[in-house]
Amino acid sequence: MALNLETRITSRPPTVAPRVVEVDLCVLGAGVAGVSAAIEAARLGRKVVLCDAAPSLGGQAVGSIIGSFCGMFSNGPKPYLVTRGIAAEILDHLEERKAVDYLHGRRRTTIALYDETVLSRWIETAVDAAGVIALTGALLTGVVRDGGRLRSVLFQTRYGLVEVRAEGFVDASGDAALVWAAGFPCREPAEPVFGTQMTILDGVEEKALAAIDRDELKGRLADQAARRGLRRHDGFVFAKPGRRRCLVNMTHMPTPLDPLEASRMALDGRDQVDRLLAFLKENYPKAFARAGVRVYGMPGIRMTRWIKGRHHMVADEVRHGVRYADAIARCTWPIELHNRADDVHWEEFGDDHMHYVPLGAMIPEGADNLLAAGRCIDGDPAALSSVRVMGPCIATGAAAAHALDLAGSGSVSQIDIKSLQARLYDNLERCD
Repeated sequence: MALNLETRITSRPPTVAPRVVEVDLCVLGAGVAGVSAAIEAARLGRKVVLCDAAPSLGGQAVGSIIGSFCGMFSNGPKPYLVTRGIAAEILDHLEERKAVDYLHGRRRTTIALYDETVLSRWIETAVDAAGVIALTGALLTGVVRDGGRLRSVLFQTRYGLVEVRAEGFVDASGDAALVWAAGFPCREPAEPVFGTQMTILDGVEEKALAAIDRDELKGRLADQAARRGLRRHDGFVFAKPGRRRCLVNMTHMPTPLDPLEASRMALDGRDQVDRLLAFLKENYPKAFARAGVRVYGMPGIRMTRWIKGRHHMVADEVRHGVRYADAIARCTWPIELHNRADDVHWEEFGDDHMHYVPLGAMIPEGADNLLAAGRCIDGDPAALSSVRVMGPCIATGAAAAHALDLAGSGSVSQIDIKSLQARLYDNLERCD
């Protein structure tokens, strides 16, 4: 049977009007913070668009193969979830599919190792089920601002321009991209904070891997790093039980804001993985002789640029567990500062420790209808290093959705904090 498929000739017109989308809330960044904000707002009855430059949802939690949920549980022998909302839903979903393993007592808390493909599908289906409009492959190119209020944002996609007009906005980009584009003041680190190229290895012998002494491995890395061109001398190899597979977090790479240098970042990170695998094969052949890279993740970025907020969290507030009058999230994760190429600065906390995130750290200075969520809230590098992990990112996303819902057409600085905290009870008080 002959096929007769017709075509048509087109050309780009000299002027192209953007596709206009009008919503209640525009969320920039589809990592866990942005997904949390979008789903919470949609469940409140708000019309939401979730925008990301990547071609799919999930951000670093999926694309960078982070593979571990940190900061979701309390410390001590009887851990409980300190962040709920979509965090609890995700863990339930992963447990049902045997796609999560728990490490109890690591860093005095509980870490959940997850299957990124299962998480990816949960995010996609949950966003769709909530009625959130997904706009992927969308590069932010412009912002319309009227004093402290954002009116609209403009995106370039491969299929054309899109203008999103909204009553409220959430910057969950990780790099304060929306806050920066809108002209509000931001912070950048005075010295580098290193990122990590995560990878998954196949063909690993699990018993031999379990027998490796971490301190001895760190010593070998320190001795051989210079000649092998490896920066980091510590890190973790987490086995995925029964799968002859492991998650590797043992690299460091600069994460610059310069566009050309940032483009080199992925190549540099993958080179570090290749060098690391050669080291592991030679030094621990029983565990890694047959190992190979299953997948390289996207560059894992910790801290690049973040907002200058109405409250600047400092490390001593974290250390002393200061509970702010406008607290909206809590966490027990250690101070984990990656400010050295070869090592990591850790400060673990006791079993009864809890530290908090204030709403003021999410409000860009001078903004009325714009909040930051996730790793671009305000704090010094040490303080941020304790709250940029998955649990607090999900919690700040939820807080942003509820705060903007309460603000309506007013300012987030004028909402009733007690009403907001009542909505966020599970993330502030619940201990079961």
